[in-house]
Amino acid sequence: MASVTSDRPPSSTIGVTSAKLLIAGGFGVGKTTMVGSVSEISPLRTEENLTEMSVGTDDLSGVEGKSTTTVALDFGRITINPSLILYLFGTPGQDRFWFMWKELAMGALGAVVLADTRRLDTCFPAVDFFERNRIPFIIGVNCFDDADVYTDEEVRDALDLDPGIPVQLCDARERESGKQVLTTLMEHVVDTARRSIAVR
Repeated sequence: MASVTSDRPPSSTIGVTSAKLLIAGGFGVGKTTMVGSVSEISPLRTEENLTEMSVGTDDLSGVEGKSTTTVALDFGRITINPSLILYLFGTPGQDRFWFMWKELAMGALGAVVLADTRRLDTCFPAVDFFERNRIPFIIGVNCFDDADVYTDEEVRDALDLDPGIPVQLCDARERESGKQVLTTLMEHVVDTARRSIAVR
Protein backbone atom coordinates (compact mmCIF):
# COMPACT_ATOMS: atom_id res chain seq x y z
CA MET A 1 0.00 0.00 0.00
CA ALA A 2 1.44 3.35 -1.02
CA SER A 3 1.94 5.97 1.64
CA VAL A 4 0.92 9.58 1.14
CA THR A 5 3.01 12.44 2.47
CA SER A 6 1.52 15.78 3.38
CA ASP A 7 2.90 19.26 3.82
CA ARG A 8 0.15 20.04 6.31
CA PRO A 9 1.30 20.66 9.89
CA PRO A 10 0.29 18.20 12.60
CA SER A 11 -3.21 18.82 13.92
CA SER A 12 -1.75 19.81 17.29
CA THR A 13 -0.11 22.87 15.72
CA ILE A 14 -2.94 24.01 13.44
CA GLY A 15 -4.19 27.41 14.54
CA VAL A 16 -1.23 27.99 16.87
CA THR A 17 0.64 31.28 16.56
CA SER A 18 4.18 31.66 17.85
CA ALA A 19 6.03 34.89 18.54
CA LYS A 20 9.66 35.71 19.22
CA LEU A 21 10.24 38.21 22.03
CA LEU A 22 13.43 39.67 23.47
CA ILE A 23 14.24 40.23 27.13
CA ALA A 24 16.89 42.95 27.12
CA GLY A 25 18.59 45.47 29.38
CA GLY A 26 21.87 46.13 31.08
CA PHE A 27 24.18 43.80 32.93
CA GLY A 28 22.64 42.25 36.05
CA VAL A 29 19.09 43.62 35.68
CA GLY A 30 17.41 40.19 35.84
CA LYS A 31 17.08 39.01 32.24
CA THR A 32 18.23 35.43 32.92
CA THR A 33 16.05 35.35 36.04
CA MET A 34 12.93 36.46 34.15
CA VAL A 35 13.39 33.97 31.31
CA GLY A 36 13.92 31.20 33.85
CA SER A 37 10.96 32.15 36.02
CA VAL A 38 8.37 32.19 33.25
CA SER A 39 9.66 29.43 30.96
CA GLU A 40 7.65 26.21 30.93
CA ILE A 41 10.71 24.31 29.70
CA SER A 42 14.14 24.15 31.26
CA PRO A 43 15.66 27.36 29.91
CA LEU A 44 18.78 27.30 27.80
CA ARG A 45 21.40 29.42 29.52
CA THR A 46 24.86 30.42 28.36
CA GLU A 47 26.16 31.72 31.66
CA GLU A 48 29.85 31.67 32.46
CA ASN A 49 31.71 32.62 35.61
CA LEU A 50 33.18 36.09 35.74
CA THR A 51 36.95 35.94 35.98
CA GLU A 52 39.78 38.37 36.58
CA MET A 53 39.96 38.77 32.78
CA SER A 54 36.77 40.87 32.94
CA VAL A 55 38.31 43.42 35.31
CA GLY A 56 38.51 46.73 33.52
CA THR A 57 36.21 45.43 30.76
CA ASP A 58 32.91 44.75 32.51
CA ASP A 59 31.35 47.43 34.70
CA LEU A 60 30.23 45.73 37.92
CA SER A 61 29.11 48.96 39.60
CA GLY A 62 26.03 48.20 41.66
CA VAL A 63 26.27 44.43 41.05
CA GLU A 64 29.58 43.66 42.71
CA GLY A 65 28.22 40.38 44.11
CA LYS A 66 27.35 39.00 40.67
CA SER A 67 29.55 36.02 39.78
CA THR A 68 28.19 34.89 36.39
CA THR A 69 27.32 36.51 33.07
CA THR A 70 25.38 35.56 29.95
CA VAL A 71 27.79 35.26 27.04
CA ALA A 72 25.35 34.49 24.22
CA LEU A 73 21.65 34.28 25.08
CA ASP A 74 19.00 32.81 27.31
CA PHE A 75 16.12 30.90 25.73
CA GLY A 76 12.75 29.87 27.10
CA ARG A 77 9.19 29.17 26.01
CA ILE A 78 5.80 29.92 27.49
CA THR A 79 2.31 29.02 26.28
CA ILE A 80 0.05 32.01 26.95
CA ASN A 81 -3.07 30.17 25.75
CA PRO A 82 -3.73 27.18 23.45
CA SER A 83 -3.28 29.36 20.35
CA LEU A 84 -0.28 31.52 21.39
CA ILE A 85 3.25 30.36 22.23
CA LEU A 86 5.98 32.85 23.06
CA TYR A 87 9.66 32.14 22.48
CA LEU A 88 11.85 34.24 24.77
CA PHE A 89 15.39 35.29 23.94
CA GLY A 90 17.38 36.98 26.69
CA THR A 91 20.15 39.22 25.37
CA PRO A 92 23.63 39.49 26.89
CA GLY A 93 24.09 42.63 28.98
CA GLN A 94 27.73 43.68 28.71
CA ASP A 95 28.90 46.19 26.11
CA ARG A 96 31.28 43.67 24.54
CA PHE A 97 28.39 41.38 23.55
CA TRP A 98 26.09 44.01 22.02
CA PHE A 99 27.20 43.03 18.52
CA MET A 100 24.93 39.98 18.94
CA TRP A 101 21.78 42.02 19.46
CA LYS A 102 21.15 42.61 15.76
CA GLU A 103 21.11 38.87 15.08
CA LEU A 104 18.95 38.12 18.12
CA ALA A 105 16.47 40.85 17.11
CA MET A 106 15.81 39.39 13.66
CA GLY A 107 12.16 38.32 13.51
CA ALA A 108 11.32 39.60 16.99
CA LEU A 109 7.84 41.09 17.42
CA GLY A 110 8.79 43.10 20.49
CA ALA A 111 10.97 43.41 23.56
CA VAL A 112 10.92 43.90 27.28
CA VAL A 113 13.64 46.26 28.46
CA LEU A 114 14.33 45.41 32.10
CA ALA A 115 15.38 48.35 34.23
CA ASP A 116 17.03 48.54 37.64
CA THR A 117 16.23 51.89 39.27
CA ARG A 118 19.54 51.76 41.17
CA ARG A 119 21.34 51.86 37.81
CA LEU A 120 18.75 53.24 35.41
CA ASP A 121 21.39 54.35 32.91
CA THR A 122 22.19 50.69 32.10
CA CYS A 123 18.97 50.35 30.09
CA PHE A 124 19.61 53.40 27.84
CA PRO A 125 21.46 51.38 25.15
CA ALA A 126 18.58 48.88 24.92
CA VAL A 127 15.99 51.68 24.64
CA ASP A 128 18.08 53.34 21.93
CA PHE A 129 18.50 50.04 20.06
CA PHE A 130 14.79 49.26 19.89
CA GLU A 131 13.85 52.82 19.00
CA ARG A 132 16.40 52.86 16.15
CA ASN A 133 15.24 49.48 14.85
CA ARG A 134 11.54 50.33 15.29
CA ILE A 135 10.87 47.27 17.42
CA PRO A 136 7.98 47.80 19.87
CA PHE A 137 9.14 47.59 23.49
CA ILE A 138 7.99 48.17 27.01
CA ILE A 139 9.91 48.89 30.19
CA GLY A 140 9.78 46.32 32.98
CA VAL A 141 11.06 47.89 36.19
CA ASN A 142 12.55 45.01 38.16
CA CYS A 143 11.89 45.95 41.78
CA PHE A 144 14.98 44.81 43.68
CA ASP A 145 14.59 44.44 47.45
CA ASP A 146 17.16 47.12 48.30
CA ALA A 147 16.11 49.63 45.61
CA ASP A 148 14.13 52.81 46.20
CA VAL A 149 10.56 52.58 44.95
CA TYR A 150 9.53 54.88 42.09
CA THR A 151 6.26 55.17 40.23
CA ASP A 152 6.03 54.16 36.60
CA GLU A 153 5.60 57.85 35.67
CA GLU A 154 8.81 58.78 37.49
CA VAL A 155 10.66 56.07 35.56
CA ARG A 156 9.07 57.24 32.29
CA ASP A 157 10.24 60.80 32.92
CA ALA A 158 13.75 59.67 33.85
CA LEU A 159 14.04 57.65 30.62
CA ASP A 160 12.36 60.37 28.52
CA LEU A 161 10.01 57.81 26.95
CA ASP A 162 7.22 58.49 24.48
CA PRO A 163 3.83 58.52 26.25
CA GLY A 164 2.68 55.39 24.41
CA ILE A 165 5.42 53.12 25.76
CA PRO A 166 4.14 51.11 28.74
CA VAL A 167 6.14 51.06 31.97
CA GLN A 168 5.36 48.25 34.40
CA LEU A 169 6.75 47.43 37.83
CA CYS A 170 7.60 43.75 38.22
CA ASP A 171 9.57 41.12 40.09
CA ALA A 172 11.62 39.05 37.63
CA ARG A 173 11.74 36.20 40.16
CA GLU A 174 7.97 35.72 40.16
CA ARG A 175 6.35 33.74 37.34
CA GLU A 176 3.01 35.57 37.47
CA SER A 177 4.71 38.95 37.48
CA GLY A 178 6.77 37.97 34.44
CA LYS A 179 3.69 36.65 32.63
CA GLN A 180 1.91 39.96 33.21
CA VAL A 181 4.85 41.85 31.73
CA LEU A 182 4.76 39.62 28.64
CA THR A 183 0.99 40.10 28.32
CA THR A 184 1.48 43.88 28.47
CA LEU A 185 4.15 43.61 25.78
CA MET A 186 1.89 41.60 23.47
CA GLU A 187 -0.93 44.12 23.96
CA HIS A 188 1.51 46.91 23.09
CA VAL A 189 2.71 45.04 19.97
CA VAL A 190 -0.90 44.66 18.78
CA ASP A 191 -1.72 48.31 19.53
CA THR A 192 1.41 49.45 17.67
CA ALA A 193 0.46 47.36 14.63
CA ARG A 194 -3.07 48.76 14.64
CA ARG A 195 -1.81 52.34 14.81
CA SER A 196 0.60 51.64 11.96
CA ILE A 197 -2.23 50.29 9.79
CA ALA A 198 -4.47 53.25 10.67
CA VAL A 199 -1.78 55.72 9.58
CA ARG A 200 -1.60 54.07 6.16
